[in-house]
Amino acid sequence: MLGDGVMDLYIKNATAYIGGTFVKTDITINNGKIASLKPNPANSLPVHDVSGNKVLPGFIDIHTHGAYNVDVNNATSQDLCEVSKYFASQGTTSYLTSIVTDTEEKTLQCIEQIINAMKMPTCGAKILGIHLEGPFLDPEYRGSMAIHLLKKANNELFEKYFNAAEGNIRYITISPEVEGAMDLIKEAVKKGVVVSIGHSGADYETAMESIEIGATSSTHTFNGMKLMHQHFPAIAGAVLESNIFCEAICDGRHLHPAVVRLLIKTKGLDRVVAVTDSIMATGLPDGEYILGVNKVRVTDGDARLISDGTRAGSTLTTITALKNLIKFTGRKMEELIPLLTSNPAALMRISDKKGSIEEGKDADLVVIDDELNVETTIVGGNIIFNKNN
Repeated sequence: MLGDGVMDLYIKNATAYIGGTFVKTDITINNGKIASLKPNPANSLPVHDVSGNKVLPGFIDIHTHGAYNVDVNNATSQDLCEVSKYFASQGTTSYLTSIVTDTEEKTLQCIEQIINAMKMPTCGAKILGIHLEGPFLDPEYRGSMAIHLLKKANNELFEKYFNAAEGNIRYITISPEVEGAMDLIKEAVKKGVVVSIGHSGADYETAMESIEIGATSSTHTFNGMKLMHQHFPAIAGAVLESNIFCEAICDGRHLHPAVVRLLIKTKGLDRVVAVTDSIMATGLPDGEYILGVNKVRVTDGDARLISDGTRAGSTLTTITALKNLIKFTGRKMEELIPLLTSNPAALMRISDKKGSIEEGKDADLVVIDDELNVETTIVGGNIIFNKNN
């Protein structure tokens, strides 16, 4: 059954995360959708018994640059299939491919490969679309972005990327203080693209203006942005005070555990989105890798630019992010699951299809054991990963 396109399935003896708590039930899947959450022992479907394990909604990662020796900026469509398989092994059932700032030519090539991959049969976690992280970013807060490739906001270039992606640019990070940013934010919002502010030194007023005109997220909150001062709240203050969603990289390096707790306490459990910001080194040993045009060295799992030591993404996975959130906050798993499921679904406006276990929604599920290790991952009713196979 593994990866063979099965979309009808009967999940037996589930302890499923439904409505914010764990419920004993069986799950019937028809045509890749959750058809029933009631026992139906008379059915003739293939049976998957999950006795002793928990069933969660599949994890949704809206910010990742790759894993398992695949860098999104340099990936072929087949490479993306391979990384999708790896993501599924970590509990991710859908994700956005995040393109770091690159040349126009390379960005268009990258978009072409991603769109080709989206049209291929599902081989792992499903690609939801593209996240453009740049090039419309503040050079001072560029992080690992190549400074010579950053640009002022350019509606024509954005339009070119959007059309090349056949409308599949779903998410974009913009620094609201760069020239032309407000017009671009309005244009992106008009096209249905979710706008996130980040890599930014914007003052409070500018950041709040960008939120008022449609920005709804903050990219890797507190990383790559001007931090709050009691007299100058800056972008960080605007992000905390407003109602927008906040990405958080919960690897213990990008954010101190106390900051993770503070962010959740300030924003609420329904406004924080756990992301990996993972790079191609994820799932592999320490060594030298790439992130877009940059060379990266990973030491003890910590990824930094070889050129100047700037941190360059992470080697985090979604299941590890959940484990870390539990460890960092001391909260019950039930409270934290939304940060990887319903919250990113709400931000990306796909809550009608994904993010929770409900009848009629996509059968994207992850089965975990008592130690929070991934046993099985199901995408659209198809068992994509099974630890025992």
